Amino acid sequence: MKDKWQGLRCRFINSNPVGPWDDFILSEWELEACAWEDFHPHTETNFVLEGELHIESEGETVILRPGDSARVNPGRIGRYWAPVYARMVTIYGPNPDGVESHSFRYSEI
Repeated sequence: MKDKWQGLRCRFINSNPVGPWDDFILSEWELEACAWEDFHPHTETNFVLEGELHIESEGETVILRPGDSARVNPGRIGRYWAPVYARMVTIYGPNPDGVESHSFRYSEI
């Protein structure tokens, strides 16, 4: 992702979200002065480790700081942005049907 989206880094820890999965998937994300948007068919819970993360979904926006968490419900678009920097652990819920995430949008702030 680093070559295409300079301010976004992701590392999947226990599995790669490809095809169907019945367990959770754990990943670590870093955003540096950028925004990321996508649609995902599974739940997505973000736990902020460092910085400040903004999340918008279903017309509601929350601002998370270290120790805070928020969930984007399945079948929704989530927009995530860090005005300066954010590092978080993300948990994807099961996706037994294997529907892929889509509608990816990236922008720099």
